[in-house]
Amino acid sequence: MGALQGRTEPLTVGGTRLTLRNGLLAAPLLFVVAFLVAPLVLTVVISFWRRSGFGIEPDFTFAAYAAFFAGTRLDILQRSLLVATEVTVLGLLIAYPIAWFLAMRTSARTTRLVLMLFTVPFLVNYIIRTFSWSFLLGRTGPVNTALMAAGLIDAPLDWLLYSDFAVVTGLVASYMPFMVFPLWLALNGIDRRLVQASWMLGAGPVRTFMQVTLPLSMPGVVAAVIFGFVGSFGDAAVPVILGGTGYQLIGNEITSTLDVLNYPLAAAMSTVVVTAMLALVCLWLGLFDLRSFLGKAGAR
Repeated sequence: MGALQGRTEPLTVGGTRLTLRNGLLAAPLLFVVAFLVAPLVLTVVISFWRRSGFGIEPDFTFAAYAAFFAGTRLDILQRSLLVATEVTVLGLLIAYPIAWFLAMRTSARTTRLVLMLFTVPFLVNYIIRTFSWSFLLGRTGPVNTALMAAGLIDAPLDWLLYSDFAVVTGLVASYMPFMVFPLWLALNGIDRRLVQASWMLGAGPVRTFMQVTLPLSMPGVVAAVIFGFVGSFGDAAVPVILGGTGYQLIGNEITSTLDVLNYPLAAAMSTVVVTAMLALVCLWLGLFDLRSFLGKAGAR
């Protein structure tokens, strides 16, 4: 009897700890379900409803998807994929050397300072940052003024603003900083002894990079691609501000569809966009071990 009583307190304490831990884990899970999963499920459901006047009625029809994949909206989807791909490639070409330099050539203090500086632009409102590009690239903006002062051009360049160039520039500036962080995590997690061993075996810098550094940093590369592609693919503000009237990508096309109260069509387009984004995330999770990506960097 005494032995049983002696076991009661540890079991109770252990049960309390288990309940507390489950409660702490359930809180963020419930938040994600309530504010992320539930709205996404509702969006998918509404995409199968039908429009009725200024409202919608429950139904099960593919009319919204048929309208989306027909006519100009399919062209907008294709253009959005092309622009997002261009932004992702350019962002990767800029972000990878920066992340490599921070991981391989700078001190920890300098790295922290530079990474902090990459977060500074996010302290400014996103719309204001985008409008600043319209000032920089305008006919009377600093870029045209500097080019004319240097004698490189005789008249302002009109294609700097309200063009594909302006949209791609704005998107790269907006999402390239997000790409630096996963790349730095992956590169910072590489065992330096592997790089040194490659050098000792006579491999040059290019061969060492192609055979050691790049393969080991691929989890960060794919993560950076996801950050860049997903962000630029669904962006709605940059195309409107820097592309001008009539410049449509899938993000502001969804906004325009909501403005005319065509909720099923907007839901169908949103569902397609989210499905593409989830496919990229699932591909990354299937190809790479998250623990090997974060664990090594965190252990350094």
